[in-house]
Amino acid sequence: MRIGIVCPYSLDVPGGVQNHVIDLAEALIALDHEVSVLAPADEESVLPPYVVAAGRSVPVPYNGSVARVSFGPVVTTRVRRWLNRGDFDVLHVHEPFALSVSLLAVLCAKGPVVATFHTAMMRSRALAAAQGALQLVLEKITARIAVSALARRVQVEHLDGGAVEIPNGVAVAKFAGAPPLPGWPGSGGALGFLGRFTEPRKGFGLLRQAFVALAPDRPELRLLVAGPGHPEELYAGIPDELRERVTFLGQVSEQDKARMLRSVDLYVAPNIGGESFGMILTEAMAAGTAVVASDLDAFRRVLDDGQAGELFATGDPVALRTAVERLLDDEPRRLAFAERAEQLVANYDWPMVARQVLEVYAAAIEATDGRVLYQEWADPR
Repeated sequence: MRIGIVCPYSLDVPGGVQNHVIDLAEALIALDHEVSVLAPADEESVLPPYVVAAGRSVPVPYNGSVARVSFGPVVTTRVRRWLNRGDFDVLHVHEPFALSVSLLAVLCAKGPVVATFHTAMMRSRALAAAQGALQLVLEKITARIAVSALARRVQVEHLDGGAVEIPNGVAVAKFAGAPPLPGWPGSGGALGFLGRFTEPRKGFGLLRQAFVALAPDRPELRLLVAGPGHPEELYAGIPDELRERVTFLGQVSEQDKARMLRSVDLYVAPNIGGESFGMILTEAMAAGTAVVASDLDAFRRVLDDGQAGELFATGDPVALRTAVERLLDDEPRRLAFAERAEQLVANYDWPMVARQVLEVYAAAIEATDGRVLYQEWADPR
């Protein structure tokens, strides 16, 4: 099958949606489908051979973060050219309401369109400015996917329709088989955090407080942080005598992300809101690392209501410190969490998730003109 996939956010900047799109594309290619991905990216960017750059992106506030998107007449022309050349059996757009190439692709599409909704947020300034286009987008979408129950609820309650719930995938083997970084995790306990630590909704400040409170009584406790941002902001609030026990990797590759997650005893997700799924949790689970996470509904669902990881009261630094201390001192509990997580994360493995997505493609094509049978696509071997 010829599949066109559109990512609204720049591939020059790491993010959950971007990772999802790339991993889905590679999973579908592994199943012998022909895939082309369109996404914002600089022309000089080093991209996979199946990715087409839609042009430079601009930063736009979105869902408590900053998304880099592409829009405008030049980008619209590139979208149309890509669609015409691709002659896709199905077009799969991600976050179609983001003011970027996904929205443009839907408006320009002529065949079956599948849309995946990643966030549970309904309101933004960009969305409010595009209300006229919103209805046109909804009318052109043939089938909808939501990555979580929260994202699906938005479809049901606010957008007059349902969606098939298919979770974010994770390349389980890649994370499970990654070697730890040299010298990690060590014998004194290691905590990990990955993400944009400068964004308030990621909650890194809570983890920093917990580390500073725990470190004096645990002389070998260390903190490993990866993600974009300036070291000065990371180390702000950490006493000088503790800074050598905090290691900052900066922005890491997918390979080094897997190694980072294998290098800590606990992965800590102190997020305070704006999460509809929790991809980093499934990645830590795939790496075999015990998870401590705020009890956001999305995280609670991924962690099987606390059976696959330690939950603490969202936004409470004392509760976070207590949860971390408890788990550091209880190796059997960490192992039990990791064992349950291994069972659960198998449901998120990309080959399984990709086949679920193919079923939605089949329904969309059948609803449009029924040209191809799914049985021929799902396992061409």
